[in-house]
Amino acid sequence: MTAPGREKKVRLQPRVTVRPEAVRAAGRYAVLAALCVLCYGNSLRGELVHDDVWAIINNPDVRPGSSLGNIFSNDFWGKRMVDNTSHKSYRPLCILTFKLNILLGGTTPLYFHIVNVCLHCAVTCLLMHTCERYVFEDSRLAFITALLFAVHPVHTEAVSGIVGRADVLACLLFLLTFLSYIRGVGVSVSEDSVPSTVSAWSLFTSLMLGTCAMLVKETGITVFGVCALYDALVLCRKPLIYHMSGSGLRDLLYICSPFIKRACTLFCYVLIIMSFRLWLMGGSMPLFSEQDNPASFSPHLLTRILTYSYLLSFNAWLLLAPIVLCYDWQVGSIPLVEAVGDVRNVATVVLAVVMVALCLHCIFSLQSREVLVGMLFLVFPFIPASNLFFRVGFVVAERVLYMPSMGYCILVAHGLGRLCSVVGRWGTTVLREKRESGIQTLPHNAKVHYNYANFLKDTGRHQEAIHHYTTALRLYPRHASAMNNLGTLTRSPEEAERYYRKALDINPQHNRALFNLGNLLKSQGKEKEAEALLRESIRFGPHFADAYSSLASLYAEERFPEANEVYLKGIENCPDSSDLHNNYGVFLVDTGEGELAAAHYQQAVRLKPAHYVAMVNLGRLLRSSNENKKAESWYKRALQVTRKVDILTPLGALYYNTGRYEEALQVYREAAALQPDSTDIWLALAQVLAMAGRTKEAEKMTLDIISREGSCIECYRLLSAIYSKRGNFTEALDALDRALQQNPSDLTVRAELYFSKGNQLREMNQLDRAFESYKLAVELKPDQSQAWMNMGGIQHIKGDYAAARMYYQRALLLSPGSKLLKENLAKLDRLERRLTGGGVDQHGPTGAASSLVWIRGGGHCPDLWSPKASHQAAGVNGPGYYDKGW
Repeated sequence: MTAPGREKKVRLQPRVTVRPEAVRAAGRYAVLAALCVLCYGNSLRGELVHDDVWAIINNPDVRPGSSLGNIFSNDFWGKRMVDNTSHKSYRPLCILTFKLNILLGGTTPLYFHIVNVCLHCAVTCLLMHTCERYVFEDSRLAFITALLFAVHPVHTEAVSGIVGRADVLACLLFLLTFLSYIRGVGVSVSEDSVPSTVSAWSLFTSLMLGTCAMLVKETGITVFGVCALYDALVLCRKPLIYHMSGSGLRDLLYICSPFIKRACTLFCYVLIIMSFRLWLMGGSMPLFSEQDNPASFSPHLLTRILTYSYLLSFNAWLLLAPIVLCYDWQVGSIPLVEAVGDVRNVATVVLAVVMVALCLHCIFSLQSREVLVGMLFLVFPFIPASNLFFRVGFVVAERVLYMPSMGYCILVAHGLGRLCSVVGRWGTTVLREKRESGIQTLPHNAKVHYNYANFLKDTGRHQEAIHHYTTALRLYPRHASAMNNLGTLTRSPEEAERYYRKALDINPQHNRALFNLGNLLKSQGKEKEAEALLRESIRFGPHFADAYSSLASLYAEERFPEANEVYLKGIENCPDSSDLHNNYGVFLVDTGEGELAAAHYQQAVRLKPAHYVAMVNLGRLLRSSNENKKAESWYKRALQVTRKVDILTPLGALYYNTGRYEEALQVYREAAALQPDSTDIWLALAQVLAMAGRTKEAEKMTLDIISREGSCIECYRLLSAIYSKRGNFTEALDALDRALQQNPSDLTVRAELYFSKGNQLREMNQLDRAFESYKLAVELKPDQSQAWMNMGGIQHIKGDYAAARMYYQRALLLSPGSKLLKENLAKLDRLERRLTGGGVDQHGPTGAASSLVWIRGGGHCPDLWSPKASHQAAGVNGPGYYDKGW
């Protein structure tokens, strides 16, 4: 009898892990996660923009090394909570996640976006679990709710924007708090008994989770109201109705005592944490401007009431039909409702009727759990944003709808008739399907293949695009635009030229092909033919701005008047081209017209506020005029657009050259994190460390660079400067010898190395060897006045005054204004007068020269190596232009 029993257990064990219900549930969760990634995967390529920059990049509390204590005393933007200018948004746990992001992955936007998408996946799956357990009896409706939530377009700002993490993470904690509270209440024994508190630990956990939700975003505190009402209206509703008709007040209080205790606990706890929150704010509310919330500044009570009421219906419409979405609804986006006769009041009335109907349905129907939970999840999280209790700092903010949208999705799933609202944001997918279906339907249509190839090119699928361009040409060989576009995709210059010329054989006036071929020939040094093609491109496309820039850059090498004429003509015909203004500014800097260049850089920024290249160029121009504060402001403005190495390195150089070494270190470390393979950036960072007095770190970093790239001459020069600063002249000399062993091809660099070597030898009192090193320096670079002067100084010390005078005078010819040279010559004159006058120099022949002035030069840290330090043109020789139209 025992053997069959054991055999039965063996058969049953594996079946537990493959239950069909579990497999289906896992499949549903996998589908939801996949949909979340599909909808928001494209956000992974996004940068840190708008509020992200202020909350993360410019927030001192997020930076590595900042005090954790500041996070719990400052607001979301890094200001003190008691400060009058603070927005009073207290979200320390959200800031902690940003700080953790930076510690693990630096400021790379990708990792911030990955966390946001993962959190959205977690919220979606947890919402389905919550609906399955406590909202719907049919698990399919729970899946539909989560499905709609996963793809709802109104979540775009919350999930794609990094600062939206506050809403997403608060929503996750909201659901965990709700689940923990219900678990603590437990299940009643019978329908006529109020459920008792079966787990005090679960209730305590729900209090802690709710507090964490509030510390992620203020709206998280509304979960306690949802928990209390769900307890009263769902868990306790049937027993309360059952006893109300036949029980006295004392009996009713006794029956309800478990619920009353829980409600009182929640109320007291919320009162405590709200008091603490008010104390943190210094007892004052945030100050907002009229631009932030115009309705709250209206002097008319009716205007405020009507506008606030309309905004409720406006937010409801965003949930119902998210046709038009925007990251910012301020500055007149929604005019005030100032009169009762305004047609928008109809929307307010409709919303009021719907909400009243839903509330009455909840009150009078015992089977209204789905509607009740939907209403609780919809209304409560939105209360802090409704202007009901305090003024908020926005008109409409889509990210605050992230939590309320859970209730909306529950209501839609309950009705099943409004699921069509999810269709709105799948335009790209539909477009792709239409194009693919067009190819399947009409495979011999060249136009369909051409248009689909353009779509593939736009999405980076170049090999597939080449296939469909080729197919279009096979079906219609005289398609000039397809020929041109193929040329822009090929990696072979010879093949690209062949395609461009074929396109021009078909259509000699194809201005894109003329431009692309002209640019290609210009890069190959065939300037005359390139000039003719670019001129033709302008003739057949007079409003093609990049053709003017490319032709002008060709002339800018030597033919300055013609280049200037082309730029002016281009600006006349294309006045709205920001790149053309920027490129003209670069040209004007090269020709010495700094003031006029600044005006064109500023015009480029006015035309395109995100033109960070023009901002950096303007910063460099101001820096060259020693207007460091203005230059810094332009660099920082560019960093608000994007965090790129080309912006960080000139800002780091500015900090370095003005002695702000700690700030320079921070900037260069960020640049190194963005471009870890750049030797130039690591070298600049090492130089800053050296100048900041952290020579051990600088030495270690420089040796690391040399271990990776042994031919780094600048590294050896820096290493020599570090050793020399410490007084280790032998090691400094050895570093210079190693640099010279690299045999640099640049004669100026070799001359400077020999000059620096002479300085080291002189410090070691090896004057003869120092003289020979200086001599080699001037042989390579005869105009090096410092070397001539130091050679004179050595002869001065050795007593060869005639030779000393010759070298001093040679140096003076090169630097006639040098006070140091004149001082040494004056000392030499006094010494010779003493000798010719018969006087005796008590100090000996070297005594009179002991106070000579030397030019040290190479013994100190060299000038900062700043990669890409020149002004940048925009789009002059960029990728080839292709046509999209048939």
